[in-house]
Amino acid sequence: MRIVDVCAFYAPRGGGVKTYVDRKLAAGARHGHEIVVIAPGEQRATEVRGPGARIEWLPAPKMPFDRNYRYFPDQESIHAALDRLRPDMVEASSPWRAAEAVASWRGSAPRALFMHADPLAAYAYRWFGPVAKRETIDRGFDWFWRHLRRLDARFDLVVSPSRSLADRLTDGGLRQVVTHPLGIASGEFGPEHRDPALRAALLRRCGLGPEATLLLGLGRHAPEKRWPMVVDACMAAGVERPVGLVLVGDGRERAKILRHVGENPHVLLLAPVTDRPALAQLLASADALIHGCEAETFCLVAAEARAAGLPLIAPDRGGAADQARESGGEVYRAADAGSAAQAVLRLIERGVDTLGAEARARAGGVRTLDRHFADLFAAYRGLGAGMVRAA
Repeated sequence: MRIVDVCAFYAPRGGGVKTYVDRKLAAGARHGHEIVVIAPGEQRATEVRGPGARIEWLPAPKMPFDRNYRYFPDQESIHAALDRLRPDMVEASSPWRAAEAVASWRGSAPRALFMHADPLAAYAYRWFGPVAKRETIDRGFDWFWRHLRRLDARFDLVVSPSRSLADRLTDGGLRQVVTHPLGIASGEFGPEHRDPALRAALLRRCGLGPEATLLLGLGRHAPEKRWPMVVDACMAAGVERPVGLVLVGDGRERAKILRHVGENPHVLLLAPVTDRPALAQLLASADALIHGCEAETFCLVAAEARAAGLPLIAPDRGGAADQARESGGEVYRAADAGSAAQAVLRLIERGVDTLGAEARARAGGVRTLDRHFADLFAAYRGLGAGMVRAA
């Protein structure tokens, strides 16, 4: 099959979506498929990534609120690219303009909406959650649910990467929802990369000894990640037990996070780690991963941490919560620093060494991207065959 992904949030310096799409470009040929990504770029260009894998960049302006990303200026350019590519299957990777363009394209190929993002959780629930119940927020944003239901009626599949998001979409009235959990790259992460010397060195940089608990936070410095709340939780837990926090990442909120940390010696900020073996060693050498974002659709970093043998501390909503429960870790009330601090203390009281050993024993069972793509491509193949039979 020729699978074309109209991916509005693919960018050279992108985050989780870029990581996933890059993996899909590499996986397509192994499964006998051609993968073409249509992405907004600086200029029209074709970038070949390997046999049967390429990116078709369409000229697009930069987004005003995040200059790392661009946006498709119109539907016509997307329609023209799809007409030229003649796909057997079309994906839209966000529920906005790209999805509208894919839905309105006149071609006969089946199409899937892949929910890489959860806009309500990332924005509406985060903004209004402190003053309103979720049911009230959903009623206030009924226009968005109507929009999703209209897309649902025009797509053959709505792919959710986690059960928690799939349940919310179904509760919201969507009928084409299927769950295809993501996964991690095979062979990159594992408990065997654990380095006690690295753990001790990081704790020393946090002003603590090896008896302390080393928590790791990994991700973009963006509002929805709630790193200031994570810092507050670890500082509060640190009053009762020695806790060191290492935050790895960068982004537009970095200055705000630095101000929030202030002179606290037990919080260490590190630049993003792009070297995969080094990241594997860092993950495996912590005692637990702590996460603050309740808007994750899957939470790849949480899955990678599980594969490295870590228990997780995560909010009780979103894809990170699913991962934390499977890790044997702890969940807390989303957006509540006090609840997160108690989750940290509960994990410590249960025994960091014991929980770590149990998590390392389970690490090999974490779902892989190979399994994800095999399942997803099989679903696409079956959908295409069904349309042929119906023709």
